[in-house]
Amino acid sequence: MIWGGSKISHYKKLPAPIDGIGESWEISAVPGHESVVAEGEFKGVTLGHLLEEYKELLVGRHVYATYGNRFPLLVKIIDAQQDLSIQVHPDDIIAKKRHGEGQFGKTEMWYVVDAEPGASLYAGLKESITPAQYQSLVASGEICSVLASHEVKTGDVFHIPAGRIHAIGSGILLVEVQQTSDITYRIYDYNRKGLDGKLRELHTEAAAEAIDYHVRSEYRTHYTNRKDAATLVINCPYFTIRKVRSKGRFHRNMKKYDSFVICVCLKGDCQVQIKGEPSMVTLQEGSSVLIPACLADYYILPSNPNGTVQLLEAFIDGRKGFWNTLLRFFHK
Repeated sequence: MIWGGSKISHYKKLPAPIDGIGESWEISAVPGHESVVAEGEFKGVTLGHLLEEYKELLVGRHVYATYGNRFPLLVKIIDAQQDLSIQVHPDDIIAKKRHGEGQFGKTEMWYVVDAEPGASLYAGLKESITPAQYQSLVASGEICSVLASHEVKTGDVFHIPAGRIHAIGSGILLVEVQQTSDITYRIYDYNRKGLDGKLRELHTEAAAEAIDYHVRSEYRTHYTNRKDAATLVINCPYFTIRKVRSKGRFHRNMKKYDSFVICVCLKGDCQVQIKGEPSMVTLQEGSSVLIPACLADYYILPSNPNGTVQLLEAFIDGRKGFWNTLLRFFHK
């Protein structure tokens, strides 16, 4: 990416430093950009093929009933060496209307892994504007004047529902969990030229319909940072996020959620061991693992006996599907 840096290659301990990496798609089933199993008997198999073969065993019964053979989440690590464009994503309704049947909107969340002093990002509006005012502010290059700016530090979290204007600022390394969608409406890009030397395309008109113009009093997500615990960070219809901090062996029985679990290792190395299985998967800082729904009873073991490991867990609470079905039954 033209705005990418070298932090991802260092964070993931790649053999040689690489500049210009904007994103590492950690867990992806986006066609043409699919994750491939790294080791074990399924080494080399794409996530899409696994889903077609194992269905609800991989993702959970309610998840499969809702999404079928489309894996519902995309997990990235993003390094913004320069400011990213001001943008917005459509919701499911607009995505389907504009981009065709089966297209999802894009609700996402950010967890700040590292931020340089004074680094900030945009999330939401700080003052009320109308669609007509929005058009005028974009035309004059003043759209940033009405956006809420937030200085950030390691551990900060932002929930970005579809429709919320946002942009990651320079000097920020973060983990992003989002709906599986690559639909972005670029609102403003500082008159920046792409790799082809031309001004990058803007989607001013499309964004106008997608924007949520409501002003919120708070855009930052607040949560309690606890030791030796799994802390709920975000719980929305599209995903649930928990942060795990553990200094020793930590048991996670997630089967009640009827969902796959994605673990992103934020800090420290560890092993992940399925309960009752002798083998372990090593999870280095900056790497990720997908645990199938049928095996979502596991232990986390820090590699350093005296160290602390921090993980981000992402899953879809299948119990919501049960209660929604039950409510629909009683409403008939």
